[in-house]
Amino acid sequence: MKKMLLLFSFLSLCFSAKASYLLIPMDDVGQKDHLKAYGVTYWVLEQQIKVKWLLNYKGGSFLIPDLEEIRRECQIRGVSFELLSDAKTQSILDFIDSPSQNMDAVVLEKAPKIAVYTPEGQAPWDDAVTMVLTYAEIPYKTVYDTEVLQDELLLYDWLHLHHEDFTGQYGKFYRAYRATPWYIEEKNQAEALATKLGFNKVSQAKLAVAKKIRDYVVGGGFMFAMCSATDSFDIALSAEGIDICEPMFDGDPSDPAYQSKINYSNTFAFTDFILERSPMVYEFSSIDMTSKRKIKKEVDYFSLMNFSAKWDPIPSMLCQNHTALVKGFMGQTTSFDPNTIKPNILVMGKNKVNNEARYIHGIKGKGFFTFYGGHDPEDYQHKVGDPKTELSLHPNSPGYRLILNNILFPAAKKKKQKT
Repeated sequence: MKKMLLLFSFLSLCFSAKASYLLIPMDDVGQKDHLKAYGVTYWVLEQQIKVKWLLNYKGGSFLIPDLEEIRRECQIRGVSFELLSDAKTQSILDFIDSPSQNMDAVVLEKAPKIAVYTPEGQAPWDDAVTMVLTYAEIPYKTVYDTEVLQDELLLYDWLHLHHEDFTGQYGKFYRAYRATPWYIEEKNQAEALATKLGFNKVSQAKLAVAKKIRDYVVGGGFMFAMCSATDSFDIALSAEGIDICEPMFDGDPSDPAYQSKINYSNTFAFTDFILERSPMVYEFSSIDMTSKRKIKKEVDYFSLMNFSAKWDPIPSMLCQNHTALVKGFMGQTTSFDPNTIKPNILVMGKNKVNNEARYIHGIKGKGFFTFYGGHDPEDYQHKVGDPKTELSLHPNSPGYRLILNNILFPAAKKKKQKT
């Protein structure tokens, strides 16, 4: 028995010594903490070590050179990994390269510099992206209107838009929260900042910011937005030069004919939408389908589309997951009416029962953008003042994985999209 144990230990040591690569599996059974696995991958890129993202192989696994410090980092963070010999690694890569397999190996070259557009101070709600970045231990910087208008976005590869209202209507919270201290304080702060930046109205300041962000994307940046930042961003661009704000928001009446003056050619993703004129309605436009939803929480899921990894690596990267069915979640902007989505926009996730798009992607100039409907993938109907989600309770969240896919995307050595 002792001889058997000694032989087993010897063989294990020999295998370990011959291991040349680490495989970080991302399937449902092989990975203990999917979210922190992205953090480890980002950390490896920070060490100027290239990573291969194995699209559609074991849930979108990562192949990394075997180094003792990487093993140690995985162990510290609780990330599962496997040791591979050269022969086993080559066998996996040959399998992935086979024309019969919908798989591909994409090289990740450098850690993208990440910025989060978010106001200073403690907001009355939390943000899914900053939560998952913190949990995954991926570093980021915060920027807001001043930094954007000073062209500081040029320092970053990836930009997330916090749940912002770019229309100058303060999130359309007027009906429910206009008398609350936090709403009054945020309104006062927004007006003071707009004045400091040289604008007469918050809506004018936000439009200028939206245009700077647009230029950042056109120049080659990657923008990711969730919830109300998705539709309010496009609405602001479409309403350039038009007053769409009612008096309680900016002190003077809106243009009575503003709907007929909307310029849909200025938007990134949406078209032919109808703006919600009433300040008493918690909605921006017909883009969002929150009020049109007829589906119970227990069966609220959306499907990720299946793309060709070899021919369409971009949407394939953005849809990597250990399941094709993702639990739905609500937000001010929960989902997108397909009738308002431009034909050149790629729908990557949809709720087929309710005929709604949840996750979309597009190209603008030299850059890319992704819009993700909903507020918090692990909090079905998050409300103002609710406690933040503890991601340690959801380390394998498919909904949060989609956010982290987007964060790694700028690290990829780009291949031309075929379709």
